Amino acid sequence: MYNTLAISPLFSGLSENQVQELFTKVVYQVRSYARGEVIATGGEECRVLQIVLQGSVKGEMIDYSGRVLKIEDIGALRPLAIAFLFGKNNRCPVTISANEYTELLVLSKTSVVTLMQSSEMFLTNFLNAVSNRAQFISSKLRFLSFKTIRGKLAHFLLEVDRRQNGNGEIVLDKTQEELADLFGVARPSLSRSLRALHH
Repeated sequence: MYNTLAISPLFSGLSENQVQELFTKVVYQVRSYARGEVIATGGEECRVLQIVLQGSVKGEMIDYSGRVLKIEDIGALRPLAIAFLFGKNNRCPVTISANEYTELLVLSKTSVVTLMQSSEMFLTNFLNAVSNRAQFISSKLRFLSFKTIRGKLAHFLLEVDRRQNGNGEIVLDKTQEELADLFGVARPSLSRSLRALHH
């Protein structure tokens, strides 16, 4: 486990031996989840830091009408809901479930604080991770502010182009089904908007 954690974002810059030494100071668990199993429900208090060791999970928001909006997939070595571990209203913003068989490293808040006090590198990595999540959430809010499917699609395509080479030639790594989940719309509606943008 320690060699895996040494290449994770939260422990970047630390050797396997340094990570192992840090973990002699804290209490932790490794929990496993089957595909489809719910890990955290939107609105519940975030009491622990969870890091994906193996597998992947997805975060989804469910509105009062039961409509599901997929926020993102989170793969191995990334933390879950890290920006919501501390603070007054520290509730999980999304429902998190396993995409496949998944193992999570679970640390209490007390253990996280101990790691911060024991390692300046861990503290810096943690703060960077929280800042990255704040930026992601800001970008997601901007995306969701577009009311029409065409507006969301145009914004998404411009962002993909910016991340790739910026020459207007975009290679999508998502299927129409995955894009429909991301936008929270039916696939036929997305197909119509894609055709309309193409013409």
